[in-house]
Amino acid sequence: MPKISNRGDLLPESSIRKLVPYAEKAREQGKKVIQLNIGQPDIKTPPHAIERIRNFNFELIPYGQSYGNDSYRKKLAQYYRNRKIDVEYTDILITTGGSEAISFTFMICFNPGDEIIIPEPFYANYRSFAVGTDVVIKPIASHIEDGFQLPSISELEKVISPKTKGIFICNPNNPTGYLYSREELEQLRELVLKHDLYLISDEVYKEFVYDGFQHHSVMELPDIEDHVIMIDSVSKRFSACGIRIGSVVSRNKHIISSILKLGMARLCPPILGQEVAEAAVDSPPEYMEEVYNEYLRRRNYFINALNEIPGVYSPMPRGAFYSMVRLPVEDSDHFCQWMLEEFEYNGSTVMLAPASGFYSSDDSGKNEVRVAYVLNVEDLKEAVACIREALKVYPHRTPDAEG
Repeated sequence: MPKISNRGDLLPESSIRKLVPYAEKAREQGKKVIQLNIGQPDIKTPPHAIERIRNFNFELIPYGQSYGNDSYRKKLAQYYRNRKIDVEYTDILITTGGSEAISFTFMICFNPGDEIIIPEPFYANYRSFAVGTDVVIKPIASHIEDGFQLPSISELEKVISPKTKGIFICNPNNPTGYLYSREELEQLRELVLKHDLYLISDEVYKEFVYDGFQHHSVMELPDIEDHVIMIDSVSKRFSACGIRIGSVVSRNKHIISSILKLGMARLCPPILGQEVAEAAVDSPPEYMEEVYNEYLRRRNYFINALNEIPGVYSPMPRGAFYSMVRLPVEDSDHFCQWMLEEFEYNGSTVMLAPASGFYSSDDSGKNEVRVAYVLNVEDLKEAVACIREALKVYPHRTPDAEG
């Protein structure tokens, strides 16, 4: 039998989805599985965006433009300008989700073997995108003790080598909920200019920033336009994960025109998805305010409740709707599988994402999980009770679980 490629062997399993078979089996056994492993909100998509689908009256669904519908790009450009991100619609290329935006950016900005620095833990699928494009991730550790703040510039500079071609951040961060400050972005700007690097920022969660903090985009940084690429998506902003609409935004015309060649090869982003996304951009302020307040309520309850469990610790996220949680266990991969296979409390169990998949080094995050507080507070209360009771009886808990 012919062998598959080295790339196929190197691609990692998704720590977010790899436990799905165990969750399905748990459901077959009659358990309620509370899913905190994936950022799938239970908040409704804007009603007028759903209505756009109902009123879609084309007699056929044609190919669209490879760079995306002009009407949507123009509306998106105005949305960014309203957020002090000064771009024209020609600086935007619509993609099939944020995932394609990242893959396209990697393919255009980096040669095989080039290195990109990413603070870890980082979104698990970044590794897959890197393997798929032959880009080498050079991690720089951030730590739960200080809320996963950006490592010092001196530490970042130690990782830079002749093969380094870029720095990649997620702001606000998935999986940690950390929010990069303007001062940190300015420091990255200086580093990028000094070493002539790209600065890529995944800003999918910029609408969700808490406690009076403010989101600052890399697109706001002065005199660095040719170095900066912003990744965006409507999946989480409008609770529309399945429409698969993202974007690459850059004032570097060469980047956009080069990515367009890949866009032409895949023909066009989803037409129906763009219709929904274009309608969603017009969501009234009341919709976004209600969604924001709901996530804030969920965060405040869930993180505080987790921290009341003996041996459990989570920093309070400043943005997005995720957090990394340290548990009093030896191996969170085993614990997460055990929860689905062997544990239930009042007929329920919890599906978590082991943190090992969010680190590039094998020995990191062994006692951490990522949680997504995307469910209503009643479900979160049930989840906290399950986790608390599970830790009381888990056979491989550490001494911190006592009491």
